[in-house]
Amino acid sequence: MKKVFLLIVIFTFQTAFSQQAEIFKLKKFRVSVLNDSIQETSGLSFFEGKLYTFNDSGNPPELYEIDKNSGKILKALKTNTENKDWEALTNDGENFYIGDFGNNAGTRKDLKIYKIPFQNDRLQNDLMKTISFYYPEQNDFTSKNISSDYDLESMIYLNGKIHIFTKEWASKSTTHYTLDPENFENQAAQKVESYKTGYVVTDASYYDKRLYVVGYTKKTEVFLDIFNETEPGIFFKENPKHFYLGSALTIGQIEGIAVDEKGIYISGEKFYSPIKKTKPFLYFVPNDKFKF
Repeated sequence: MKKVFLLIVIFTFQTAFSQQAEIFKLKKFRVSVLNDSIQETSGLSFFEGKLYTFNDSGNPPELYEIDKNSGKILKALKTNTENKDWEALTNDGENFYIGDFGNNAGTRKDLKIYKIPFQNDRLQNDLMKTISFYYPEQNDFTSKNISSDYDLESMIYLNGKIHIFTKEWASKSTTHYTLDPENFENQAAQKVESYKTGYVVTDASYYDKRLYVVGYTKKTEVFLDIFNETEPGIFFKENPKHFYLGSALTIGQIEGIAVDEKGIYISGEKFYSPIKKTKPFLYFVPNDKFKF
């Protein structure tokens, strides 16, 4: 009886909220169930046309090349790092950047990004460097589990800078900061702009002067926002195209997005709730399915 009531509450909330967005049924674009080795996929990135992912905290510190058409693991790439809480992946065409900066409680003072050269399909672990950073605005480091505004799961590389987009549990917004990828001292993240998303941001991707952002609410609603780049590295001056993708109860906990000339790849890790267990999925949406 309690489960039925919870379903009704969730459905009612989702219906009301999703009416503010264009409804796009991501479930129809499912490619495959992901391998057991990547059930906690937490990001996606293209490198020379190949698609890579990884798992978040508590899993081996490895990157995985996956087949875009089947989600099958093609190769595992080991790193000489710790996976404290990996949450984002990007690259500059020569180096992978792995974001070990998950911070649900807002207590971390060791936020870092691993910069690892990648050549001939191999990670050059002996040349790895660490980019450490902090938020100048954060003064309170007391534990605020899933209510902190200094969590982080999204990162892109653009115009010689690393761009990060915070996961703000309390404000339901995202703040855009930049970092210098050549600065290996503990640097202050440079605040650029903020946007009220209405959900927590879990990954981002950049392609052809557009920023693609995905995330979800505590009520299991999953959203995609597509922002136009109005000037170099600036995205939040105009409202985005706003899409409701479905519920995590059916499409999974969406944590990864990567975009290329063909379309949008989205991954979701396994999702557990008192109502349902959802498998980890890979999705592909051709470009012509979205109205820009």
